[in-house]
Amino acid sequence: MRKSEQLKLAEWVIKHARRSGADQAAASISNSRQVEIEFRDSKLEKVKESTRMNLSLDLYVQQKYSSHSTSDLKKASLSRFIEEAISSTRYLTRDEHRSLPDPKYYPDEPLKDLRINDPNYNKVKSSDRVAMAAEIEAAAMARSDQIISTTSGYYDVYTSVVQVHSNGFSGEIQGTRFSAGAEVTVRDGEKGRPEDWYYASTRHRSDLPPASTLGEWAVERALRKIGQNKIESGRYAMIVENRAGSRLLGMLQQPMTAYALQQKQSFLEGMLDKKIASEKFTVIDDPFLEKGLGSRYFDGEGLVAKKRTLIEKGVLRQYFVDNYYGRKLGLEPTSGSWGNLVFQQGSESLKELIKHLDKGILVTGFIGGNSNSTTGDFSFGIVGQLIEKGEVVQSVNEMNISGNAKEFWNRLAAVGNDPYPYSSLRVPSMLFEDVDFSGL
Repeated sequence: MRKSEQLKLAEWVIKHARRSGADQAAASISNSRQVEIEFRDSKLEKVKESTRMNLSLDLYVQQKYSSHSTSDLKKASLSRFIEEAISSTRYLTRDEHRSLPDPKYYPDEPLKDLRINDPNYNKVKSSDRVAMAAEIEAAAMARSDQIISTTSGYYDVYTSVVQVHSNGFSGEIQGTRFSAGAEVTVRDGEKGRPEDWYYASTRHRSDLPPASTLGEWAVERALRKIGQNKIESGRYAMIVENRAGSRLLGMLQQPMTAYALQQKQSFLEGMLDKKIASEKFTVIDDPFLEKGLGSRYFDGEGLVAKKRTLIEKGVLRQYFVDNYYGRKLGLEPTSGSWGNLVFQQGSESLKELIKHLDKGILVTGFIGGNSNSTTGDFSFGIVGQLIEKGEVVQSVNEMNISGNAKEFWNRLAAVGNDPYPYSSLRVPSMLFEDVDFSGL
């Protein structure tokens, strides 16, 4: 279905919903195609291709709200689907806060090209996809004789979405995403089988690293884990590698939402314009990054995307406020989610941060754990490397870090100049002081 046809169908759905008794309605029609390739031990193990058309419909009937979806987009079927959905909605309980956003929060200016859609997507051939996955695996296998197994993969997806609201919003977006990399398991004598991965994701295929590089990086990361052990419990300086830092942000994301505030499940309640972290911590939500994995013109509710400072030199400046919970709290909606998180960078690389440490731990990944959005308490399993006198001396695993987010983010002593490029979270390496580690 072409984009113009998607838009016409969405408009028809809205009109039919209004004629059938809905006070307000929002329809979103998505069209996607995705392809997945997987190599394992020099054999092509998976070739998967799928296309999907889907309609999501939000209904507001006498201050009652419901959400529905279907993949049957024939008008005859949709008529019955809409009418039955409205009938079911009438049985729900009234909620005075349920309505579409005020149109003043919708986009009202021409949209710039964010370059999130690769114009060459349709030129990618099946043979290109298979060849890249095969090359990644071959490069990995050639890197070391300690490899037990390698799984390489390639994935791409094209998505086209149109969204129409009965109170005036109409938006559309097209985007592509490409991902490729490998997972590698290596020998470690009698101790076990360390494994690690390296995958990259980009909006344009040409921005992916070379296949050989992806394979080699995955192997190097796995080899670094050979000889890993616990070390003594204690307080250590901790550097969190850029690609692992997103796990820590989870302890702030939920408490910053209007949902958590309204439900009294946020340790950040009442902390707007107050210090919650070190002065080294500045985070901006920038939905307008060219080729950004989280770039967008509007969010799922049609709220216009805006660049905004969330945390400024440790001071909380914004919450994530969606339309519904914003109404319940009496707050202006900003968006219930982020686009691209961009950190204010430091001046030093990861290697330079390591060089400054007399003793500490470089965390390269987190394993399990949890954080409590109400209290701020957290505990995460970690894997990484012990640093002594500015050098990596041993791999470590089966250790945990624990603490409370209210104190933890104030221990941030430095941030690197190396934001992770293959995520919507552009997190640099981060150095924390006096973190509690449990081990031996």
